[in-house]
Amino acid sequence: MRRSFALRLAAAFAGVGIAAATLAAILVNLAFGTRFTSYLEEQRSTRQEQLVAAVKDSYVRMGGWDLADLRSLDSLALMDGGEVRLADASGRAVWSPSSGPAGSAMAKMHRQMMGSGPLGPPRAIPVEVGATLVGTLHVRLPQAGLLPQDVSFRSSMNRLLVAGGVVAGLVALVLGAVLARRATAPARELTRAARAVAAGEGSRRVGFEAEDEFGEMARAFNSMADTIEEEDRLRRTFAADVAHELRTPLAILRTQVEAMQDGVLEPSSPSLASLHEETLRLTRLVEDLEALASADAAGFSLERRPVDLREVLEGAVREFAGPFDAAGVGLEARLESLVVEADPLRIRQVVSNLLSNALKHTPSGGKVRVRLEPGAGGSVVRVSDTGPGIPPDELPHVFDRFFRGRGARAGGSGIGLTVARELVRAHGGEIEAANEPAGGATFTVRLPRASSAALAAFTAPSNVPATVGAKGGQA
Repeated sequence: MRRSFALRLAAAFAGVGIAAATLAAILVNLAFGTRFTSYLEEQRSTRQEQLVAAVKDSYVRMGGWDLADLRSLDSLALMDGGEVRLADASGRAVWSPSSGPAGSAMAKMHRQMMGSGPLGPPRAIPVEVGATLVGTLHVRLPQAGLLPQDVSFRSSMNRLLVAGGVVAGLVALVLGAVLARRATAPARELTRAARAVAAGEGSRRVGFEAEDEFGEMARAFNSMADTIEEEDRLRRTFAADVAHELRTPLAILRTQVEAMQDGVLEPSSPSLASLHEETLRLTRLVEDLEALASADAAGFSLERRPVDLREVLEGAVREFAGPFDAAGVGLEARLESLVVEADPLRIRQVVSNLLSNALKHTPSGGKVRVRLEPGAGGSVVRVSDTGPGIPPDELPHVFDRFFRGRGARAGGSGIGLTVARELVRAHGGEIEAANEPAGGATFTVRLPRASSAALAAFTAPSNVPATVGAKGGQA
């Protein structure tokens, strides 16, 4: 069974409220009980002091202990229902109002009227006149706090505290439910939006905006939904482009094969050459798709070894010298000898993709430059062209999957730069694109410096920079 987080949060609020109220009740009860007991003890002490003062006054007035005068204090001594006994300085009993039948009956009657509990322990209080001890008053009063009115008062206070705790718990439960529902409202909205996106409503977004964790979560979800929607759009566009790219060569292949089957077209060398060219187009498209599929796993399949980047780039430049020359685009390269730990085939694929992209976007008569030089933390490869540059709205998306710019001169799968980015990241490097102030675009690849062990195991053939001209030859 699904458990509601809002319900649990409300229960937590209520639990905290009840716990706080209970703790407060216990503390108040303890503090009040202690203070109340101290108050009762003070009352007992005051009562004892009154009795001592009364017998002391009798002694001073009568010039000694006078039983007749002391008997006038019987009602005062017995009003609490306690026991009082006076002894002189030698310890001889002088006055004991509660010892006789009448006194005992009176004390009992007072205890019944007041509802007193059992008597407390006896206390001997010296009676002094000046600095002379004239007697000792033995007093035994009912125990403090056991009177019915005292017990009733404490019980009423405890009931009040319990009732306050229950009310506090109910208030905490209600407030907790309200606050929990308000606090979890963004999460419920996010859940509804996520379900809508999962159901195919790609335009659904979370409208909650706040400068807290829920607001950050909403913005992250909206960003994710935007990315999913954009990738879905690009995927559909890419599927349409791939279908278009496949339709043309397949139509040509089908038409020519059917013509040969019907005897309309002879299987001559030109016909076979045309079929071969269309087959190569299909092969290139399939290879691009395979490269994209394997790019994510490139970091697990790299065959790293110390390699001179200049040799890798020279091979890529020589490979593209013919296509550049045929398109009337100049290709220049200035390369230094720099050693990195990399997979040379993968790095060559990166450079080839960058050169192919530059060729598509550079008009006839333009020029493409390749530079290899040391940089902060490693090696830097720059591929610059003199084309129209990258439109500002396309610049953030040039490495996105399935993205194809509007300015390409020739068709293609549109995933070459994506593959290049994934391969560079697999090597621990970075790649970025930027427009030059004078025109054209520059793609920059930064690869980390080789380790000391790799440098020790590799000896560069030469430190002299290499320059490759437009025909691919070295100067």
